[in-house]
Amino acid sequence: MTSLSKRRTAGPGLLINEVTGAPGGIDAAARAARAASIDDWLTGLLPRPDGVALVAVGGLGRRQCAPYGDLDLLLLHADVPEVDELAAGIWYPVWDAGLRLDHSVRTVPEALAVAQDDVRVALGLLDARLVAGDEALADRLVRSAADHWRRSVVRRLPGLRELTEARWAAHGELAFLLEGDLKEAAGGLRDVGLLRAIARAGVTTALRPAVRAAHLRLLDTRDALHLRAGRRMDRLVAPERDGVAALLGLRAPRTDPAAEPVDEGDLLLRRVANDARTVSHALDDAFRAAGRLRARRRGADGRPLRRPVARDVVEHDGELVLARAVIGVRPEPSLSLRVAAAAATTGLPIAAATCEWLAAYCPPLPTPWPVAARTALVTLLGAGPGLVPAWETCDRYGLVDGWLPEWTRIRSLPQHHPVHRFTLDRHLVQTAYEASRRTREVDRPDLLLLGALLHDVGKGLPGDHSQVGAPIAEVVAARVGLPAAEVALIGRLVRLHLLLPEVATRRDLADPVTVAGVAARVVDTSTLELLHALVRADAAATGPAAWSRWKERLVADLVARVRTTLDTGRLPEPPVPDPALVAGPLPVVRLTGDEVAVAAAHRRGLLTTVAGCLARHRLDVISADASTVSGRALVEFRVQPRYGLAPDPVALGADLRRAVSGDGSVVQRLRERTPPSSSTSRRTSSVAVGGAGPAPQVRWYREAATDAVVLELRAADAAGLLHRVSAALDEVGVQLRAARISTLGAAAVDAFYLVGAGLDVEDQARISAAVLAAAR
Repeated sequence: MTSLSKRRTAGPGLLINEVTGAPGGIDAAARAARAASIDDWLTGLLPRPDGVALVAVGGLGRRQCAPYGDLDLLLLHADVPEVDELAAGIWYPVWDAGLRLDHSVRTVPEALAVAQDDVRVALGLLDARLVAGDEALADRLVRSAADHWRRSVVRRLPGLRELTEARWAAHGELAFLLEGDLKEAAGGLRDVGLLRAIARAGVTTALRPAVRAAHLRLLDTRDALHLRAGRRMDRLVAPERDGVAALLGLRAPRTDPAAEPVDEGDLLLRRVANDARTVSHALDDAFRAAGRLRARRRGADGRPLRRPVARDVVEHDGELVLARAVIGVRPEPSLSLRVAAAAATTGLPIAAATCEWLAAYCPPLPTPWPVAARTALVTLLGAGPGLVPAWETCDRYGLVDGWLPEWTRIRSLPQHHPVHRFTLDRHLVQTAYEASRRTREVDRPDLLLLGALLHDVGKGLPGDHSQVGAPIAEVVAARVGLPAAEVALIGRLVRLHLLLPEVATRRDLADPVTVAGVAARVVDTSTLELLHALVRADAAATGPAAWSRWKERLVADLVARVRTTLDTGRLPEPPVPDPALVAGPLPVVRLTGDEVAVAAAHRRGLLTTVAGCLARHRLDVISADASTVSGRALVEFRVQPRYGLAPDPVALGADLRRAVSGDGSVVQRLRERTPPSSSTSRRTSSVAVGGAGPAPQVRWYREAATDAVVLELRAADAAGLLHRVSAALDEVGVQLRAARISTLGAAAVDAFYLVGAGLDVEDQARISAAVLAAAR
């Protein structure tokens, strides 16, 4: 068999092996070699060169072929007869080789007409490259497409931006995603194509070296991902991260002995995040440049508008630049912060040349900071929506490192908990933005903003990040120039920023010990207000799964009780049971919104029975309380529908009455354990891909309640967990007074208040074993 025959039947896989010696490589040379081998193979499929040209677009057109990428091909012809049969002779061998193909057959006028109607086709033609056939025909298309793009780009960019923003909304921001799409997400490979297209039109300069380097690293990552998966895959999923990092040769140096070791997967995420930010920032600049071409705001003399917006800062043609008086003199150390604050408050971008000048010539800030710098920082943090883009711009040019040396360690640090939507550095800035919406609720808005920026600064270091981060935050606060008392308060905010949500969701708020313990740690109402505002800002910046109406209500209830104690020195009175529960014939069942209350004649097992009935009706329990009043057993629950659809209240009420009255059929159904599954579990399993998740744990707290011992269970969340655990406690002879169900992502931290139980080591071991068995 001839070499050409082999190529026609074997497909490009054999040719890649022949050229590169492997199924694929991970660098520009390997991508070019793949393109060359595919070109050679396709050339053998085109028998006639006159009047026909096989043109590559997309990755093959750019000679950036991924190991398992698609082929984008255009068969260009000059009205030749039987062109469809000619096309079939090319497309079918490509399909037979197992390659995905995007194909079209057009004349030059047809191709240009489609490009005029569809901006995505116009972009694709900018990468058009002759593979085989009539060179003059292909050259005419390439030149005409480029000329048309240059003439129409300013008019077409608004529509292109609209399409781009829709794609970003669908795929998110690559810099902040744990499993982002390397191609489609904001800051990904497709955005580099947009940058190249805008530069081709002369709207902005060609890709800067930093963008070109970021592009090459993203291409390398995409290629490594293909090779690891053995197929086309553009989403950097968690199971492949370590393998991709190994193929790329990434190794994490230990530059900070105090920091936790960074694994290769995290190192890869940080590199991708930084590269995506570089691309996104450059694309923002390019779109702004295009916008200025469309509509310049000009003064009366026709020149671009130039007006002062802050000391040493002026607006020029829609961007912020330095006043002329600043150039040529030694600037103040606070200048970069003042420019950033002006950008955040006005919503105007800082010109790239201004950022470069500030990075090169602005002197470092002294310790402590001058008042002007501290004031500018507070203004920047409190600016609202303009904070995030202004901060991102300054971070891209290294200005933030000059303000906060600690930022280098936390930049682009992934947060692997599923409730977090941002990397650590972006989360801190987002928290400051959310806190700026609550500054009127506190006495010291400046301390709220700074505490929000620093609250998670201890993450990435060994130990509890709240405790580890507090002294770091105090160092920053002292450097900024705060007095000693305010430095200590910043440290307290960081140390206690999880106190309110943890206590509110895991402890009995009616217990005096709970309220007294929080009041003792918070000390005064001013700190309490700051913590309350910080908690809500932190949750809003984390993501929708971190907050809910019931959690907001619990935290507000705790804050109100603690405020009463701090203001009066007295503990609030416990809530009074609903009179409807302590009067009338038994059993009593009351369903009101998200509350379920039951009164019965016997207390033992009542909480377990009601919890099981609620689980059967797909209601998740948030909190549960049991008590005895006037000889009646009362249980009160707060619930939420598992799938967002409330059950039939008539059916639920009937089942509850039958269950607490001892109906054998209902009780038997409740004793049947429901196996967790995708259809029955309200909580995502914590079992990781390729291995088991962490085993459940039990912790004991003897001093956390007035008349009970608190058992805290940490386990994978699952439907009916309260029913199973409370049933296990019944079986070992323990009385359950209250339960608090706290869920964060796939993890449950549930607290059970136990009374009437032996408290020696043997009893605790027996109870722990029963609870752990029920949680598995």
